[in-house]
Amino acid sequence: MACPKVPSGIYVAYIVQMLILLNAGYSVAIGDYFLAVTSFFAFSLTMVPYIVTRNAKICLPWEINLLIAVSLYLHVLGHVGNYYVLFSPYYDKFAHAVSSTTVAVLGFVMVLIVDRFSSLQLTRPMIVLFIVIFTMALGALWEIYEFAFDQFFGTTLQHGNVDTMTDLILDLIGAVIIAALGNIYLRRVPKEQIVSFLVDSTVDDTQASSTDDESGAPTSVHRR
Repeated sequence: MACPKVPSGIYVAYIVQMLILLNAGYSVAIGDYFLAVTSFFAFSLTMVPYIVTRNAKICLPWEINLLIAVSLYLHVLGHVGNYYVLFSPYYDKFAHAVSSTTVAVLGFVMVLIVDRFSSLQLTRPMIVLFIVIFTMALGALWEIYEFAFDQFFGTTLQHGNVDTMTDLILDLIGAVIIAALGNIYLRRVPKEQIVSFLVDSTVDDTQASSTDDESGAPTSVHRR
């Protein structure tokens, strides 16, 4: 099965991406070039799913594109609109919860695709564990990023040990929720069937042809 046509839902993700660009333009207009660079970088990250879909022939659901765009938009808006301060600490925690959920979903999709094109043969418990570890690892890296910026650029991204630990706890909660849902989903649907909706069938054909070429076997197979 080839990747389906562009779903109508993807236009919601496009709108969120445009909002990120508008915030970048606003930052330039007011002379805050640090926020402008941050906003443009966030927008570039929202383009990664489209690049992966085009070059790797992976059919990511449009909901993933939307989750990534919303997560980054909340981060940008929190700084440009000063929402992190105006609605402290609730906005920060909400944005962090959305981001951790997005990372957990990406971890679930990624581990299924890696398992498909490798010899790992991961079991369901291993996949569930990976989701939690992957989410917590990226959450820890984010806290390191915030700490580094505070130290070197004088920002106030972190507000003490309680703030950092609360963020990590939210990462864990998001990871556990997605891991639990993934576990239920994998009980009902084989992982091979899930991946079949994510990977363009032409990738399998190319991979099979490469295997035949390396083994010296004919590349064309006649089936009855």
